[in-house]
Amino acid sequence: MSMPFYVSPEQLMKDRADFARKGIARGRSVVAVQYADGILFASENPSQALHKVSEIYDRIAFAAVGRYNEFENLRIAGVRLADMRGYSYDRRDVTGRGLANAYAQTLGTIFSSGGEKPYEVELFVGEVGETAADDQLFRLTYDGQVADEHGFAVMGGQVEVVAGALASADVAGAPLDQALAAAVRALGHTEGGDRVIPTADLEVAVLDRTRPRPRKFVRLSPARLDTLLGERGSAQSAPAEGSVEESVEPGRASTAPAVDDPADPTDQVSGGVPPLEDPTTGEPPIAPPP
Repeated sequence: MSMPFYVSPEQLMKDRADFARKGIARGRSVVAVQYADGILFASENPSQALHKVSEIYDRIAFAAVGRYNEFENLRIAGVRLADMRGYSYDRRDVTGRGLANAYAQTLGTIFSSGGEKPYEVELFVGEVGETAADDQLFRLTYDGQVADEHGFAVMGGQVEVVAGALASADVAGAPLDQALAAAVRALGHTEGGDRVIPTADLEVAVLDRTRPRPRKFVRLSPARLDTLLGERGSAQSAPAEGSVEESVEPGRASTAPAVDDPADPTDQVSGGVPPLEDPTTGEPPIAPPP
């Protein structure tokens, strides 16, 4: 009778970590910056439909890099968890720290399980507070580790290069236009030189504490980016006809939250598939803990 090959636990975890890191590094970087009035998220993303940055709840945003189908399942699970907690208790009970802990447990369970491959994703969970000192930004890695970031953070792509460019810009606490300009320059900074990213290829969203609504998430349109970036932005791409200045993530009610809001088709998984089940591969569901 043949014997199975023995692999030490240390080597197994190292191989799974290398696999996840290689998948994440192939994507484009996402930058998070704590500016004067909130938290800015920026990424190079030519797609107008597949978002890397999304709203989770009133004051909470989600950003991710890696495999889209995997982090989209995590986003949907986070929206459902936040809606259920806010509906069952109080909207103030939904916090960025609570969602980060739920994501950490889910990612850690998947990474340590030998029955499936690890998720090739890294996440940002940001929550804007009443003051800059109350803002929270968490970075979660593929193996469930959580880091409390301050000032700015980068994940995916050439992390060290982009982070170095942001560190030299000293953008923490800067106005929105300065923070945005520094983030876009950092995203275009490479080891071979700098490049200018067209406005149409940028995905930018903010959690703005000064917004006079319960929902603080705002997605910046190309027209608004052109205004904020000045000549650099308008020289690269003209705003789309009929574009609006600001928009918010659809499907999140500003009063009573609802589970599986039918107004947002991205929050639905066809056929009643559980939150974390991949509808393409049929991987088993792994729901975040309550």
